[in-house]
Amino acid sequence: MTSQHHASSLCHHRRISGAPRQHVGSLVHVMWVVMMGFTPETWASSETQPHSIKIEGDITLGGLFPVHSRGPAGVPCGEIKKEKGIHRMEAMMYALDQINSDPDLLPNITLGARILDTCSRDTYALEQSLTFVQALIQKDNSDVRCSNGEPPIIPKPERVVGVIGASASSVSIMVANVLRLFVIPQISYASTAPELSDNNRYDFFSRVMPPDSFQAQAMVDIVKAMGWNYVSTLASEGNYGESGVDAFVQISREAGGLCIAQSIKIPREPRPGEFDKIIKRLMETSNARGVIIFANEDDIKRVLEAAKKANLTGHFLFVGSDSWGAKNSPILNLEDVAEGAVTILPKRASIDGFDQYFTTRSLENNRRNIWFAEFWEDDFKCKLTRPGIRGNSGLRKCTGEERISRDSAYEQEGKVQFVIDAVYAMAHALHSMHIDLCLGSMGVCDKMDPVDGRMLLSYIRAINFNGSAGTGVMFNENGDAPGRYDIFQYQLSNTTNPGYKVIGQWTNHLRLNAEDMQWSGGDKLVPDSVCSFPCESGERKRMVKGVPCCWHCELCDGYQYLLDEFNCDMCPFDMRPTPNRTGCRPTPIIKLEWSSPWAIIPVFLAVLGILATSGVIITFICFNDTPIVRASGRELSYVLLTGIFLIYLITFLMIAEPSTVVCAFRRLFLGLGMCISYSAMLTKTNRIYRIFEQGKKSVTPPKFISPTSQLIITFILISVQLLGVFIWFGVIPPHTTVDFDELRPPNPEYARGILKCDMSDLSLIGCLSYSMVLMVTCTVYAIKSRGVPETFNEAKPIGFTMYTTCIIWLAFVPIFFGTSQSTEKMFIQTTTLTVSMSLSATVSLGMLYIPKVYVIIFHPEQNVQKRKRSFKAVVQAATVSTHLSQKSSDKQNGETKAEPDRSQ
Repeated sequence: MTSQHHASSLCHHRRISGAPRQHVGSLVHVMWVVMMGFTPETWASSETQPHSIKIEGDITLGGLFPVHSRGPAGVPCGEIKKEKGIHRMEAMMYALDQINSDPDLLPNITLGARILDTCSRDTYALEQSLTFVQALIQKDNSDVRCSNGEPPIIPKPERVVGVIGASASSVSIMVANVLRLFVIPQISYASTAPELSDNNRYDFFSRVMPPDSFQAQAMVDIVKAMGWNYVSTLASEGNYGESGVDAFVQISREAGGLCIAQSIKIPREPRPGEFDKIIKRLMETSNARGVIIFANEDDIKRVLEAAKKANLTGHFLFVGSDSWGAKNSPILNLEDVAEGAVTILPKRASIDGFDQYFTTRSLENNRRNIWFAEFWEDDFKCKLTRPGIRGNSGLRKCTGEERISRDSAYEQEGKVQFVIDAVYAMAHALHSMHIDLCLGSMGVCDKMDPVDGRMLLSYIRAINFNGSAGTGVMFNENGDAPGRYDIFQYQLSNTTNPGYKVIGQWTNHLRLNAEDMQWSGGDKLVPDSVCSFPCESGERKRMVKGVPCCWHCELCDGYQYLLDEFNCDMCPFDMRPTPNRTGCRPTPIIKLEWSSPWAIIPVFLAVLGILATSGVIITFICFNDTPIVRASGRELSYVLLTGIFLIYLITFLMIAEPSTVVCAFRRLFLGLGMCISYSAMLTKTNRIYRIFEQGKKSVTPPKFISPTSQLIITFILISVQLLGVFIWFGVIPPHTTVDFDELRPPNPEYARGILKCDMSDLSLIGCLSYSMVLMVTCTVYAIKSRGVPETFNEAKPIGFTMYTTCIIWLAFVPIFFGTSQSTEKMFIQTTTLTVSMSLSATVSLGMLYIPKVYVIIFHPEQNVQKRKRSFKAVVQAATVSTHLSQKSSDKQNGETKAEPDRSQ
């Protein structure tokens, strides 16, 4: 009964005349009327007086526990909650008993309590918590007088100095908003919502349970330790689930390297098929196998059921918050779907003293717990006989002799440790405050009557003691306890000990024993939950817009190498990428080797040609004065043979390793040999042509047909070639170069740099062009001299030589230029050039000199002086021969052809 109600029984109620007195508490009094719709006096005297547990003491603590579950619509409370309600509430009473019996903690001071039921509903809890603040609402009693005129005797209302609770974060938030108005510190044992860490809004709130932000940090660390970077989140609608996921998303964003594929919310009242839709949505990003779940037990169970129904057992890899923890109820009959799930639970210990205390509670020794009888009925499935209440025939009658854990299943609720730590935290703060304010005096001194809430809060935030589990109890500046978590994994394949296994801890940083982890089928390898797998060596990442964990891998192709994670770059022109394309390496430099098949054939032909030419020269020298040698024009013959020799020799210069000297000799001798040969042959054919053309007009021989004149003409023609070469030397000195473009196929493994002289295809042809002009001119004269008798000097052999040489060089041009795109261009062109030159030299040697050598060596009898004829006789003979040839061509088939006179 309240003081106001008691006063009305002692004295009459009258209004004092005049204006009412202003009081400090008037504003608060009006606030209650506005907010709640009733005054504290009417609320206290109404029939809604809450049921509560009252424990007498010098200092009273408040307690808020979900003794009952949320009731159906229109009913505040539902069924009794044995573990989360009764166990936790009894833990507070157990802690009070321990503190009151401790001679060292608050000596000569007894802690009392007022414990209320929140019924797991925030609005109902707010109504109940008004009990804690009614003593602080100052009431104006100036108009109250007893019948004798004396002021009324009003008992001092109960004053709560601090509150233990609440359990659910939503309840704590609602209650904390009221308690801070009346400067009452609050210590929660189970509320973990991150928003309660806001010291500006909830400055009188503290908790011995670490907030979900620490839990979210631990879960982020776990996900990253397993190498995952692409996960989805599932949250039950409400403060716990949504704030937990929000904290996880925020921390993962700040940490970087972790992307959220989907963030799905489970409605409070899910419709049929809702969980099937959730699983279907999760499969839209099937690579995100990891699912972070902040949900209540019922939602966890229904998610697992939907995954099993969709035949996705083993696909999803769950990381569960402390609402899953190490509980078996969410995974009952769904163990195969939950296999491999990593869960987190605040580090805790079972308090043996509480087990001993609670299992000895009975209806006789626990009358202070007004809900114990209801717990008894629910725990033992029996019915107590109560006055005015008919027994339920469906339940047996309780005997009162039942015993907890003997006649019913008992397991200590997980938050019991934290309830005890919360009570002890309040007691240690009061103890420190008593030492400082009361200076050793016994009992509650004047300075602690009443207890200053703001000062008590400062002592609460300063405590540091070993809690019931042996771990330190302390608070940071926001009133949060340090994060200490055990990390579990549900291992079904562990046949020796199936179930939850501790695989690590988290205390500000992660310690995970990866070797203890075990996945579906006993696999030790951590499954993947990534959007994109790491790119192979030499592949760059092409990021997916807006999703930093997703990318496409693209190979650095051609001559590119991986510059960095996201870019390829071209290797320098003289380098090619390494096989793994992480860098560049020098391109191998090659040249035409003597052992190459492209070199063997030209060298073989050149050697034969040099030997044959040397043999001819030696033979001519040995038989220098014989008629055949003299008749062939010794001087020009030696010049021509020198040119043929140089043509064969150029093969060795073209195959030799390029150097400045070799390049200089290549320039000099490449066209010189042919120039010498064709200059000599041109001089000969020109001489023959001029002789016979002159003979047709007169008997006087033409000029410049003597051997000396012939040599001078030849050397003049040769000097043009030499002049061009020396000008070339002056303009561009000979040097070597490495051509990296010629042998640069699409596959860089076959790329080669070619060591070569600085002679382009154009300059090479330019070097031979003068010789080509001489060759064509010589051919023209050979054609014009085709009517000369066969036995006259060398007109006919030179003609055949030039015809054959032209055919060879006509074949050379398409081969040389047609292979310009070939990967073996240099080898083919070098071989083609040298073989063509050797063939042209061989044709000249074979047609002009081999027959003569054959006669000289094998038929010396033919090497005799012919009868000399006059220039006129020679010309006449040639003219007759020409006419006879024309007549024979005019005759019809079957007629006798005139044979030319070969006796000359």
